Amino acid sequence: MRQRRRNDVWHSSLAGCVLLMMGSMAQASPSDMPTSAEGTPFASERDAVIWRQDELKDLERLLRQLRFDLVNNRDARGAEPRLEELQQKATQAHFLPAFIEGTHGRGSDARPEIWQEWEDFSAGFVDLEEKVADLVEAAQQEDYRAATRAFSDVSLSCRSCHRAYRYN
Repeated sequence: MRQRRRNDVWHSSLAGCVLLMMGSMAQASPSDMPTSAEGTPFASERDAVIWRQDELKDLERLLRQLRFDLVNNRDARGAEPRLEELQQKATQAHFLPAFIEGTHGRGSDARPEIWQEWEDFSAGFVDLEEKVADLVEAAQQEDYRAATRAFSDVSLSCRSCHRAYRYN
């Protein structure tokens, strides 16, 4: 009886895992363009705009702090928590859900080209993720020349996207 109950629990757990995996595979990938707030973490399109503006400003502040840590002070160990935060935030998965189709115009700095050129726009985040990974690697090796170059590459990635897809 006890063995049977264990088997039933094991089969139930296995079935739950399979269903969970199937559900996660059916979800949209981070590079899919959201067309409404439904299916995103945001209650409305306006909430998404406000969130992304705040997050991008936080990312800018984080980069200024990292410049101070890595370029000015050459303190890779002190920069570790900020580098970890940068790796978590500077990603497609973090930002793209907030770029709901049509959330440009009044109250937004986003240009409509974001949604017209979605593949290029989302590819910019892949580029940013790669540049951030290079920065983290250089910092972990305490190679400050490489970290300075990588930091510059991260900044250029941000600026090129802003030039193309953001109103000044």
